Amino acid sequence: MLAKNIHPGQWAVEESKPIATLLGSCVAVCLFEPKLRFGGVNHFMLPVRTRSSDKEVDSLLRGDYAMEVLVNAMLSKGAQKKRMIAKAFGGGNVVSSLRKSIGDGNISFTRDWLEREGIPLISSDFGGPWARKVVFAPDTGDAFCKRIPTTQAISSEVEKQEVAYENSLAGPSTPREKKIELF
Repeated sequence: MLAKNIHPGQWAVEESKPIATLLGSCVAVCLFEPKLRFGGVNHFMLPVRTRSSDKEVDSLLRGDYAMEVLVNAMLSKGAQKKRMIAKAFGGGNVVSSLRKSIGDGNISFTRDWLEREGIPLISSDFGGPWARKVVFAPDTGDAFCKRIPTTQAISSEVEKQEVAYENSLAGPSTPREKKIELF
């Protein structure tokens, strides 16, 4: 069976189809509901939305949003939060030239959020200088993580994308053009 692939800012809840994602400094949290035997995965780039960020797309890439939407999707399918367990992956330092460690912030956020919400983190693979491929089996709660050594080509591309994203968040926000339709 082919896995459902998710990318930054996405999430999925499944009963049997595996869910897969590829991580660098991002984090993916796998939640499992053992009684009902289903689960879900999210993939976020940064921990929380900053005040200076008013871009809607930024919300989709933030851990605070990603965690809430995943939990709510599971609750809507009958899960109970008190039964959920978590496995989490990512937060690698694959781009060493960034001023701040995005991965470290994501790791701290993930641990703090799960603890605050009372969801036990039973397994994790965080940090380090590598990317990760994660596959989650939502019917059993099993998660498989493969560490991927980063080549110069991969590092350069990831660095380019993450530096551009970091710079867009640090810069002044530009007001959106408002379109008005007269009728």
